[in-house]
Amino acid sequence: MNDPIISVRKLTKRFGDFTAVNAISFDVERGEIFGFLGANGAGKTTAMRMLCGLSFPTSGSGRVAGFDVMREGEKIKRHIGYMSQRFSLYNDLTVWENMQFFAGIYGMSQRESIARSNELLQRLNFAAEKDTLVGSLPLGWKQKLSFVIATIHNPGIVFLDEPTGGVDPITRRQFWELIYEAADSGTTIFVTTHYMDEAEYCSRVSIMVDGEVRALDTPANLKKQFAAETMDEVFRTLARGAKRGE
Repeated sequence: MNDPIISVRKLTKRFGDFTAVNAISFDVERGEIFGFLGANGAGKTTAMRMLCGLSFPTSGSGRVAGFDVMREGEKIKRHIGYMSQRFSLYNDLTVWENMQFFAGIYGMSQRESIARSNELLQRLNFAAEKDTLVGSLPLGWKQKLSFVIATIHNPGIVFLDEPTGGVDPITRRQFWELIYEAADSGTTIFVTTHYMDEAEYCSRVSIMVDGEVRALDTPANLKKQFAAETMDEVFRTLARGAKRGE
């Protein structure tokens, strides 16, 4: 059996006397769609920053894409994809220029980036927008472009931080089709979301409360465990006892 692509044990982050993330432990298997849920203030963003090599843990251990979260943050950043709700695209560059720019950041050669960009544009039916300024694209198109750019270097894992915020249900469904397609090709998806219906689409779901992982299982098993009909009911049951919030 292959080693997990993410494995953390008692991972902790403190800011002075405040413990933002308290000794969390879990594994994420390769090719999994892993939902990472929690109310505002639960600690999920801090945890994700540690996993992405953007913040060093106070204590604990972990590996992401084969690299140590304590010592190899820069290597982690080069071997993952990342997409935030705010999108990191440049509005004053064209679709093609954005793709080439980020491919260069990820260390791809010009030949690789051109071939990969053309492949992704065809897959998205986006070739006609190649020379369009990103700033003039509808929000849903920007969202899809952000996702394919996060995967342009074929990373083993992609972190999606509330990627579907602010878009309509149809666009959200189309975006999840891209997620499924990436997962089917072997890419691991680590996603945070406020939409509990999206939690149903995940292979497994982790729910954080007050800096701790309070539940982790498949959506079906979690609903059974909490005698709930939906993931929203599961989440509300767990979040009801939260002591901190935004």
